[in-house]
Amino acid sequence: MADSNTLIATDPVHQFSVFVENRVGRLHELTALLKTNNVHVMAITILDSTDSTIVRLVVDDPAKARELMVNNDFPYTECAILAVEIADESELKGVLSALLEAEINIHYIYSFIKRPEGRAALVVSSEDADTASQALGNRGFRILTQRDISR
Repeated sequence: MADSNTLIATDPVHQFSVFVENRVGRLHELTALLKTNNVHVMAITILDSTDSTIVRLVVDDPAKARELMVNNDFPYTECAILAVEIADESELKGVLSALLEAEINIHYIYSFIKRPEGRAALVVSSEDADTASQALGNRGFRILTQRDISR
């Protein structure tokens, strides 16, 4: 049986950064497209600027989301991120402490809307995902794979 570090390397959680025009209804169009095609948004955050918006999201079916965005003119980039399971908000301090002790710089964090098992989770983007994953695992936190969040 593979250990959690092997699973991360072979089945990472995918984040899409979708570039959308900063206009009324565009976010609705994106989420409606995903919903209509049975792709569930598991985590989402939005970075707004004057001309455009970056919608960062994690979905349960990255392959289908990729196809939908290409075929419907939603430019995007994709990267692997860490998804760490927490029991509740009280564990945020432990996650941050583990990363601080490992001297990991955090780029951003956002939370999952809901996971299939109903457990809470955080998306963590950091400068060194491998070291961050090891530091969190050493503290007893479970690093999720894409399979863990797929329905």
